[in-house]
Order: sequence, then structure tokens, then C-alpha cells
Amino acid sequence: MEKIVTRHVASVVLESLTDTRVVVVQGARQVGKTTLVSHVVDQVGGRLVTFDDAITRAGAQLDPMAFLGQAGDGLLAIDEVQRVPELVLALKLVVDRDRRPGRFLLTGSANLLRLPAMQDSLAGRAESVDLFGFSQGEQSGRRERFVDRLLAGETFTGHRSDLGRQDYLAAACAGGYPEALSRTGRRRSAWWDNYLRRIVERDAPDVSGLHRLSELPGLLRLLAARNAAELNLASLASDAQIPVRTLAPYVDLLETLFLIHRIPAWSTNLSKRVVSRPKVALLDTGLAARLVNVTPSGAASAANPEVAGQLLEGFVAGELRRQLSWATEDARLHHYRDHGGAEVDLVLETGDGRVAGIEVKAASSVSARDIRWLTQLRDRLGARFVAGVVLHTGATAAPFGERITAVPMDVLWD
Repeated sequence: MEKIVTRHVASVVLESLTDTRVVVVQGARQVGKTTLVSHVVDQVGGRLVTFDDAITRAGAQLDPMAFLGQAGDGLLAIDEVQRVPELVLALKLVVDRDRRPGRFLLTGSANLLRLPAMQDSLAGRAESVDLFGFSQGEQSGRRERFVDRLLAGETFTGHRSDLGRQDYLAAACAGGYPEALSRTGRRRSAWWDNYLRRIVERDAPDVSGLHRLSELPGLLRLLAARNAAELNLASLASDAQIPVRTLAPYVDLLETLFLIHRIPAWSTNLSKRVVSRPKVALLDTGLAARLVNVTPSGAASAANPEVAGQLLEGFVAGELRRQLSWATEDARLHHYRDHGGAEVDLVLETGDGRVAGIEVKAASSVSARDIRWLTQLRDRLGARFVAGVVLHTGATAAPFGERITAVPMDVLWD
């Protein structure tokens, strides 16, 4: 019997339906959007249709207004709505005439608010809920609260772990796609290869008129090799052999398809020398590992430790991105670096100005050198800096000065 995994954003979707006319669950293909929406429809009632079905698609294109009225006063859920973009104008007319909340629940394998055909029609009428692959907590039946706890100033000094470096690398290389997690070895690799081919052949043409879509896998492979590094378009264009002036739309498309995410640079006027380039990481480190052809043993200390560092930083960034979709705290994810060499891997900032810093280490031990930039950030920000953690692959937590702690990485979900 297939294990049912509780998705933590389900409560966010249900809450959004109480006060919003159109709710959009969006995320990469095969992360579980249809399953989640099916469960929501089962709870609140309504009708679910999918545009993966050619007949349904044709009916919507022929008479959009009639199609949108098929659920009457109930909820109409439409799966993969980006496949019929002409429906969105009719949707705008319908929800402007009847402003009751909870009328439409859409899913899309692209960020609909980034698509020109849909952006103007949905703006102010829709709320987007991002869905990613399974988080580590979802896989183990736990609702993670690390983001809320960290921003509340928790130190985590009592945390202990039975996991080690290879366990974390195994989790990173497995990723979070439900279907990929059900396979192992060569079968999992084959699934990823077919998945990427399907994205290029089907989803990318649905949402983009770019001419060099066949180059997306190569571009994504280059980004995977630079996982969690700063985005240098000139260097990337050179390696991809794509003119730098035409590269940006292809990177944007990968983000629209929820294959990568940008982690913007953070500053609070600490220095005029702050680096402004974002970091870029694949949203799923299992896909990243496949693209660079590395296994947990291939990222071991004796093999390629640099890959381990990139994978684990991307892994942590992905787990934080997932938690931010259901956390109580309204925070944003950044990174920090200045030209003087100061660097904090990840920074969380709330709307009221509280800041937490996160360093990620593939090593099982932490030294004073590893916390120097967190210490500098704390001293510069004063009371605004609520906590700093160094996430490592060892077994125990330890304080490293005021508001800074070294903690095993599984504190993210344990």
C-alpha cells in the first residue's frame, strides 16, 4: 500500500481559499500538486479537471466561460492551467463579476505570475502557494519549525544527532521528488533523465517562445556544477556558449519552471562594498547530483569534498525554502558577501528587521574560524541579530559565543 505523505502547505491552501478568489498551487512537474489538490477537493467539495487531458483542453479552448461555470457555486480545481493560457482572461471576467472567495483552485508547473499572458489577469485576484518536493520532515512525518524557532532566538544547544556526513549526502542525493524517491540506483537515474527530457519537450514550450530550448539541459547541468554559487552571467554564458545578452531569459525560464531558485544578496547598508549578485541553486539536490553525475560516495571526503559542500549548502537552502512556505514567521532568504571577504552562506530576515545567519559545513567539526563572519554580522547588527547557527555533519551542538551555536544539520527537521 502506497504511503500517504502529509504535505505541510495543505493548511496554507485551505486558509487561502477562505479569503481569495483564485488560489494557485504551483511548482515543478511531479512534486505532487495534483495529489495535494485532489485531497483539498475531497475536503471542501468541488470538481477537479486536468488539462493533461486533450478533450478537456479542447473544451476549455472552445468555450472558456462555459468551462469555468461547470462547478456551479462550488470549487473548480483546474490542473496544469498553463496549458490553456487563453482561459485566464475568461477567469478574470468571471471572478470580477462574482468576488466570492474560494471559487477556483489552479495548479501550474510554472510560476504563473511570471508569465506575461497571465500576470496582468491574475494580479490582485490570485494567491500563489509554492509546492516543492518532499521536505525531510514530510518524509518522516514531522512538521518542521526550524525557521520559526531560529527567528525566535532558540539556541538548539541540547540537540544531538545520530546522523553523519554520508547520511546527509545520501539525503541530498536522493532529493525530494516523490517518484524518484520510490526508486533506487539506475532506475532513479533513468527517471531523472526522462524527467528532464519531458520538461524540455513539453513544459518549456508551453510557457516560452525561446528558440534554443534544446540547450536547457546543458545550461542546467552547468548551474548544477555551480550549485549554491553566485550567478556570474558572463562566466556562465562562456561555458554554455550562449551569448551573454541572450542568456538571461533562459535562466529566467529555469526559475519559472521551478528547477532553480535565486537567493538574492542581502545588505542593510553595512558596507558599500557588498556584493550584489544572487546565488543560484537547484531546488532539488537529487536532480543536481544526477546532473553532475555524483553519488554520496562520490562526494565523500576522499573523493570530491568540494561537491559535498555545494550539495549540502544547496540542500539546506532547499529545506529552508520549503519551510518558508508554511512557517509562521514571514521571512525572506538571502546570502551575504562583501568584497572584503566576509561571507554568510544564508541569511533570513523578517519584515520587522530581525536577522538570523546560517553557515553550512560538510565537516563534522567546527572551529572559531567557521563562525567569524557570523560573529562580525552579530556585532554589526546588534539586537537585530537574533541567532546564528553553523550547521555541520557531526553529532553534538555547542555554543560559540553569544547567540551563535554549532548544531548538527538535522536540526532542520528533527
